[in-house]
Amino acid sequence: MSLTPQDGRRTQIWPGRPQPLGARFHTGPGGTQGTNFALWAGGAEGVEVCLFDDTDRETRHPLEEVTHEIWHGFLPGVGPGTRYGYRVHGPWDPATGARWNPAKLLLDPYARAIDGEFAALPPEVYGHVRDWPRQDAADTVRDDRDSAPHVPKGVVTDDRETPWTDPWAEDRRPKTPWADSVIYELHVRGFTMRHPGVPPHLRGTYAGLAHPAALEHLTSLGVTAVELLPVHQFAHEDHLLRRGLRDHWGYNSIGYFAPHAGYAATGTRGQQVGEFRDMVAALHAAGIEVILDVVYNHTAEADERGPTLSLRGIANPGYYRLADNPRHYADYTGCGNTLHVVQPQVLRLITDSLRYWVQEMGVDGFRFDLAAALARSMHDVDMLSPFLAVIAQDPVLRRVKLIAEPWDIGSGGYQVGAFPPLWTEWNDRYRDTVRDYWRGALPDVRDLGSRLAGSSDLYAWGGRHPYASVNFVTAHDGFTLRDLVSYDRKHNEANGEDNRDGTDDNRSWNCGAEGETEDKEITALRRRQLRNLLSTVLLSTGVPMLVAGDEMGRTQRGNNNAYCQDNELGWIDWSASRDPAWRPLLDLTRRLIALRRTHPVLRRRAFFSGRRHGPGGMRDLGWFTASGEEMTEEDWHRPSKTLGMFLSGRDIPQRDERGRPVTDDSFLVLLHAGAEPARFPLPGPPWATGYELLVDTSREEQSAPPGSHHDGGGELLLPARSVLLLRALPPGADTPPIG
Repeated sequence: MSLTPQDGRRTQIWPGRPQPLGARFHTGPGGTQGTNFALWAGGAEGVEVCLFDDTDRETRHPLEEVTHEIWHGFLPGVGPGTRYGYRVHGPWDPATGARWNPAKLLLDPYARAIDGEFAALPPEVYGHVRDWPRQDAADTVRDDRDSAPHVPKGVVTDDRETPWTDPWAEDRRPKTPWADSVIYELHVRGFTMRHPGVPPHLRGTYAGLAHPAALEHLTSLGVTAVELLPVHQFAHEDHLLRRGLRDHWGYNSIGYFAPHAGYAATGTRGQQVGEFRDMVAALHAAGIEVILDVVYNHTAEADERGPTLSLRGIANPGYYRLADNPRHYADYTGCGNTLHVVQPQVLRLITDSLRYWVQEMGVDGFRFDLAAALARSMHDVDMLSPFLAVIAQDPVLRRVKLIAEPWDIGSGGYQVGAFPPLWTEWNDRYRDTVRDYWRGALPDVRDLGSRLAGSSDLYAWGGRHPYASVNFVTAHDGFTLRDLVSYDRKHNEANGEDNRDGTDDNRSWNCGAEGETEDKEITALRRRQLRNLLSTVLLSTGVPMLVAGDEMGRTQRGNNNAYCQDNELGWIDWSASRDPAWRPLLDLTRRLIALRRTHPVLRRRAFFSGRRHGPGGMRDLGWFTASGEEMTEEDWHRPSKTLGMFLSGRDIPQRDERGRPVTDDSFLVLLHAGAEPARFPLPGPPWATGYELLVDTSREEQSAPPGSHHDGGGELLLPARSVLLLRALPPGADTPPIG
């Protein structure tokens, strides 16, 4: 018997069920409504579910039923909106990895909503005595102070019926094919905090992202998917809070089922769940898919010196990879701990979470942070690991978009090109090669040619396709696009770590001055370089990814690690969208995405063959030197600042839904990284009899195509540091209108 916080009367705990895990409100025996609580806590000696009323009065209910290490019970009368947590009893023996401490209130790993925020982390939230005189042994001395007043609580929700459980809801998903996708990485809070069209009370929230003013920018760009930086409930790192900063990016997860409460405009007693669903529905109605950046490789509990918030106090050896000395953690993530994905209960936690976000929250895919850490078996990365095997056979997860960040910081952790066919990958070799080319640091064009054509050297195996490569030159981690052409060095002083954080391998070029400048020539060159970089990404074969704000010249003033800048430095400045100086870059981005959407040759589903069609015929992919000649093997090994790429629209190995061959216009893409103009002889027949110029990045104005026509076999003047896109006119073709 125990007390309920609602009325103070004693109530009997019914046995309940071990499945499903979490707190699930439903109708129990005899038609009685209540909540079933089920928690896997392998090795524990006792579990209490703790309920909290509106005055934070706590009532503890021992769970006395145990089935296969799952502690469970049904509490009649406990309904949606009730706040709760767990206290788990067991031995305290850090030397063996045992860190049970019932003085610490623990979040349910399956909590659907979380009320409250991890602000300052006082000593009470640590399972050990944080200020123990001997720091080398501090994590071994148990702290028996109660943490409940200092930590957020889970919230019981009613998820029996959601808009995504109806079969017809599948018809509302955009279901954009991978080859047609254009990804736009954004931060829910940072995207809307300064948006003038979003009402102030909605800025920084899920409802703000669903507002028509925010959606209009996405639809006008033409992107097909937003990739949201982490929206799982996360905690702010203690070292940031002590410096007056906060975690902005959210790569510090603590609740894998709960939308982050700090992004909710409507409330945090379960309302954030409905608000998130409404956001997804609004994006879907606009034709935009929702991809979540997810962090299943580690949690916010950090290493043995970190706080005890959830998994550590539930079953530390069962959830985390422990080192050879089990007092410590195996750290493949750089964040203090690594989830032990080989363990069945951890694998279940992750896959249950993924299915929940797809089936009940409506999302369309995931980008897995440090995915190599998830693919480790006992120690080494293994592409036949339990995690990858389970995903491949899961009927829900194998049909959504899966993106790997294909590395971690452990030995053998760099796995670009190695993930199995179901997966798409962030291609950092694309990023580095394109950056090097435009800053003049690429000795030859061998690597560049492969990256532009879909990186077949990395992905043409096992039935993979060009869209296995997510092509990008910037991401949340690193310089913004504008900073990439404005800074040679990182400037992270605002992070409070003496500029030690963030990478030094930026492959950037400041164009002649460090940081902002009034020099008009440098400013013009920088804007041209921005156009070059964006054009390269959007004209390459593969899946392009843009970062929110890059199309408007967003700057972080040289900070390449703004993970803790939850302020104007980390938020998008929307005034740039109305600035005439940045409007041409925005116009060019829209035009290139529209061209990509219109022309299937720019979004191929199969790799190029490079074979010539008939004697003297053209190839499906042609490469040309600065002299206008087809590339030879020797040419690929010579230094060159100019490269021509001919994409044949007559040789697309693709059929439409009725089985008819897909054909398209042919295009010539010219990249010239030289500091001086150069004359380029245009390929004549059989390639083309003439060309019309569609894009010229040397021009500041980009609202319409240049409109010039050029004969095949004639010379074209390539402006210094420019990308030109030309449509090829086949023999006998009338000159079509430019568009």
